[in-house]
Amino acid sequence: MFIFIFALWPTFQVGAAFWALHIKDAHYHYDRGLFRTFKWEHEGHIYQHLFRIRKWKKHLPDGGAAFKNGYRKKHLTDFSKASLEKFLAESCRAEFSHWVAIVPFFVFGFFCPPIVILYMFLYAVFINLPCIIAQRYNRPRIVKLYKRLK
Repeated sequence: MFIFIFALWPTFQVGAAFWALHIKDAHYHYDRGLFRTFKWEHEGHIYQHLFRIRKWKKHLPDGGAAFKNGYRKKHLTDFSKASLEKFLAESCRAEFSHWVAIVPFFVFGFFCPPIVILYMFLYAVFINLPCIIAQRYNRPRIVKLYKRLK
Protein backbone atom coordinates (compact mmCIF):
# COMPACT_ATOMS: atom_id res chain seq x y z
CA MET A 1 0.00 0.00 0.00
CA PHE A 2 2.85 2.34 0.91
CA ILE A 3 4.47 1.91 -2.52
CA PHE A 4 1.12 2.46 -4.23
CA ILE A 5 0.63 5.75 -2.37
CA PHE A 6 4.09 6.97 -3.39
CA ALA A 7 3.42 5.99 -7.00
CA LEU A 8 -0.01 7.66 -7.09
CA TRP A 9 1.02 11.10 -5.83
CA PRO A 10 3.40 11.87 -8.72
CA THR A 11 0.65 10.79 -11.09
CA PHE A 12 -1.72 13.30 -9.50
CA GLN A 13 0.91 16.07 -9.61
CA VAL A 14 1.82 15.49 -13.25
CA GLY A 15 -1.82 15.04 -14.19
CA ALA A 16 -2.75 18.39 -12.64
CA ALA A 17 0.13 20.10 -14.45
CA PHE A 18 -0.77 18.42 -17.74
CA TRP A 19 -4.40 19.52 -17.40
CA ALA A 20 -3.39 23.09 -16.54
CA LEU A 21 -1.02 23.17 -19.53
CA HIS A 22 -3.90 22.40 -21.88
CA ILE A 23 -6.05 25.31 -20.74
CA LYS A 24 -5.63 28.38 -22.94
CA ASP A 25 -3.62 31.33 -21.63
CA ALA A 26 -6.70 33.56 -21.93
CA HIS A 27 -8.23 31.73 -18.94
CA TYR A 28 -5.27 32.64 -16.74
CA HIS A 29 -5.63 36.33 -16.03
CA TYR A 30 -3.74 37.84 -13.11
CA ASP A 31 -6.59 40.18 -12.21
CA ARG A 32 -9.48 37.70 -12.05
CA GLY A 33 -10.87 35.23 -9.55
CA LEU A 34 -8.41 33.12 -7.63
CA PHE A 35 -5.42 34.76 -9.31
CA ARG A 36 -6.04 38.37 -8.34
CA THR A 37 -4.02 39.80 -5.51
CA PHE A 38 -6.17 40.30 -2.44
CA LYS A 39 -5.87 43.36 -0.26
CA TRP A 40 -4.72 41.29 2.75
CA GLU A 41 -1.73 40.05 0.74
CA HIS A 42 -0.29 43.58 0.61
CA GLU A 43 0.98 43.06 -2.97
CA GLY A 44 2.68 39.81 -1.93
CA HIS A 45 4.65 41.27 0.97
CA ILE A 46 2.67 39.18 3.46
CA TYR A 47 4.52 36.09 2.20
CA GLN A 48 7.91 37.57 2.96
CA HIS A 49 6.71 38.73 6.36
CA LEU A 50 5.11 35.40 7.37
CA PHE A 51 7.23 32.84 5.54
CA ARG A 52 10.50 34.60 4.63
CA ILE A 53 9.97 33.42 1.06
CA ARG A 54 13.04 35.14 -0.39
CA LYS A 55 15.25 32.75 1.62
CA TRP A 56 13.82 29.54 0.20
CA LYS A 57 11.97 30.18 -3.07
CA LYS A 58 15.16 29.70 -5.11
CA HIS A 59 15.15 26.05 -3.99
CA LEU A 60 11.72 25.28 -5.44
CA PRO A 61 11.69 23.21 -8.63
CA ASP A 62 10.57 24.83 -11.87
CA GLY A 63 8.08 22.41 -13.37
CA GLY A 64 7.92 24.36 -16.62
CA ALA A 65 10.92 22.47 -17.93
CA ALA A 66 9.19 19.12 -17.47
CA PHE A 67 6.83 19.56 -20.43
CA LYS A 68 7.50 20.08 -24.13
CA ASN A 69 5.65 23.41 -24.23
CA GLY A 70 6.43 24.28 -20.62
CA TYR A 71 7.49 27.77 -19.60
CA ARG A 72 10.35 28.27 -17.18
CA LYS A 73 9.59 30.83 -14.48
CA LYS A 74 12.77 30.56 -12.43
CA HIS A 75 14.46 33.60 -13.95
CA LEU A 76 12.85 36.40 -15.92
CA THR A 77 15.25 37.41 -18.68
CA ASP A 78 13.01 39.29 -21.11
CA PHE A 79 11.20 42.33 -19.76
CA SER A 80 9.13 43.07 -22.85
CA LYS A 81 5.38 43.51 -22.52
CA ALA A 82 4.72 40.19 -24.32
CA SER A 83 7.17 38.33 -22.10
CA LEU A 84 5.64 39.75 -18.92
CA GLU A 85 2.15 38.84 -20.15
CA LYS A 86 3.33 35.27 -20.75
CA PHE A 87 5.01 35.14 -17.35
CA LEU A 88 1.82 36.32 -15.64
CA ALA A 89 -0.29 33.72 -17.45
CA GLU A 90 2.22 30.98 -16.58
CA SER A 91 2.29 32.10 -12.97
CA CYS A 92 -1.49 31.69 -12.83
CA ARG A 93 -1.20 28.32 -14.58
CA ALA A 94 1.37 27.12 -12.05
CA GLU A 95 -0.76 28.25 -9.13
CA PHE A 96 -3.83 26.56 -10.60
CA SER A 97 -2.01 23.28 -11.15
CA HIS A 98 -0.81 23.24 -7.54
CA TRP A 99 -4.30 23.94 -6.18
CA VAL A 100 -5.67 21.13 -8.35
CA ALA A 101 -2.91 18.78 -7.20
CA ILE A 102 -4.08 19.11 -3.59
CA VAL A 103 -7.63 17.96 -4.34
CA PRO A 104 -7.04 14.20 -4.91
CA PHE A 105 -5.99 13.60 -1.28
CA PHE A 106 -9.43 12.09 -0.58
CA VAL A 107 -8.86 9.29 -3.13
CA PHE A 108 -6.71 7.45 -0.62
CA GLY A 109 -9.77 7.03 1.58
CA PHE A 110 -11.14 4.48 -0.87
CA PHE A 111 -8.42 1.94 -0.09
CA CYS A 112 -6.65 3.11 3.09
CA PRO A 113 -7.74 3.55 6.72
CA PRO A 114 -9.54 6.89 7.33
CA ILE A 115 -6.60 8.44 9.20
CA VAL A 116 -4.56 8.20 6.00
CA ILE A 117 -6.85 10.80 4.40
CA LEU A 118 -5.68 13.36 6.95
CA TYR A 119 -2.04 12.45 6.34
CA MET A 120 -2.52 12.68 2.58
CA PHE A 121 -4.18 16.08 2.92
CA LEU A 122 -1.29 17.36 5.05
CA TYR A 123 1.21 15.93 2.60
CA ALA A 124 -0.55 17.54 -0.39
CA VAL A 125 -0.66 20.92 1.32
CA PHE A 126 2.97 20.65 2.46
CA ILE A 127 4.16 19.81 -1.07
CA ASN A 128 2.01 22.30 -3.00
CA LEU A 129 1.61 25.30 -0.72
CA PRO A 130 5.20 26.57 -1.06
CA CYS A 131 4.76 26.69 -4.85
CA ILE A 132 1.42 28.49 -4.52
CA ILE A 133 2.97 30.99 -2.13
CA ALA A 134 5.85 31.61 -4.55
CA GLN A 135 3.41 32.41 -7.37
CA ARG A 136 1.34 34.69 -5.15
CA TYR A 137 4.51 36.45 -3.99
CA ASN A 138 6.01 36.95 -7.47
CA ARG A 139 2.90 37.86 -9.43
CA PRO A 140 2.14 41.27 -7.84
CA ARG A 141 5.73 42.35 -8.40
CA ILE A 142 5.54 41.37 -12.08
CA VAL A 143 2.12 43.04 -12.41
CA LYS A 144 3.60 46.28 -11.10
CA LEU A 145 6.40 46.08 -13.69
CA TYR A 146 3.93 45.16 -16.44
CA LYS A 147 1.67 48.11 -15.63
CA ARG A 148 4.65 50.49 -15.77
CA LEU A 149 5.39 49.25 -19.30
CA LYS A 150 1.79 49.77 -20.42
